[in-house]
Amino acid sequence: MSIPTITAVILAAGKGTRMKSGKAKVLHELFFKPMLHHVLDSVAGAEIDNTAIIVGHQSQRVMDSLGQYQFHPVLQEEQLGTGHAVLCAEEVCTDADQIMILCGDTPLIRPETLQLMIKQHQNNSARLTLMTTCLDNPLGYGRIISDKNGFVTQIVEQKDATDEQRAINEINAGIYLVDKDFLFSALKQVGTDNSQGEVYLTDIVAIAARQGHKTHKFMHETAIDVLGVNSRIELAKAHNELRIRHNNKVMLTGVTMQSPETILISPDSTIGRDTVLEAGVQVINNSIVGREAHLASGVIVDNCVLGDQCSIGAYNILQDCSIAEQSVLPPLNFRKS
Repeated sequence: MSIPTITAVILAAGKGTRMKSGKAKVLHELFFKPMLHHVLDSVAGAEIDNTAIIVGHQSQRVMDSLGQYQFHPVLQEEQLGTGHAVLCAEEVCTDADQIMILCGDTPLIRPETLQLMIKQHQNNSARLTLMTTCLDNPLGYGRIISDKNGFVTQIVEQKDATDEQRAINEINAGIYLVDKDFLFSALKQVGTDNSQGEVYLTDIVAIAARQGHKTHKFMHETAIDVLGVNSRIELAKAHNELRIRHNNKVMLTGVTMQSPETILISPDSTIGRDTVLEAGVQVINNSIVGREAHLASGVIVDNCVLGDQCSIGAYNILQDCSIAEQSVLPPLNFRKS
């Protein structure tokens, strides 16, 4: 039996009005790149065959930001809902067996999570798998309605939910894996009889139930991984989560961080074993820090090379320069090439 081919369809057409910005939401940056880039990196890491990106608001600016990625652009000229957005991608999905649908504003999703979801979907021979998670405060999210066997029968949006349904804390994480033929057939049956007057992607779950198909759920326990960024507050939370994830990786290589919650290390920078970073240190823009160095509080290293056993005093700012090994810099200096 051949392995099914998968196309990822990423929804990136929205304005993001709650960001209070003139810039398209998916272009807002966190942890050194636009949030859409983080989603694309996870899709690539999950080894998904092809990617289509639905663009709409500021479509050219969004596409111009994606020069290093391979993808099929799909224009959604009118913002008529998530279901309509996916329908716009039907033509570019012709060669796929299955479609994974993601949102471009979920920069914390991990490639290994997507791989696990794909594996479960294939093992279950499922037609439709939906990622869910649980929130203490599910306000604003679509609620998951399940039958006694745990299969999803319906997703009810916050604005359309009854009081009883709003009490449910299992929510739609917005990531789907669907057989292509069922997906586009179902979307063509979805109406706009809802509070927004839009084509809801979520309605395919109820259609599957009516047709006798079981909707499997992939329950992801780490809710923050599927955080949708809809405001500057959520943008800051997502940035902090990515920063901490990277700091944990760096510490596991043998680097000491005295207050990792205050330290910022760019993914393109490297730090040698047994180096110590005090609170508030930043090492960014392709910087290289050697072994057994010591960077005191508040040091900023920007596009620099620091040799082994350097000692950099507090609040030094180093930019575009090289520091020889075993150098000692007193505090409060600015050095540039």
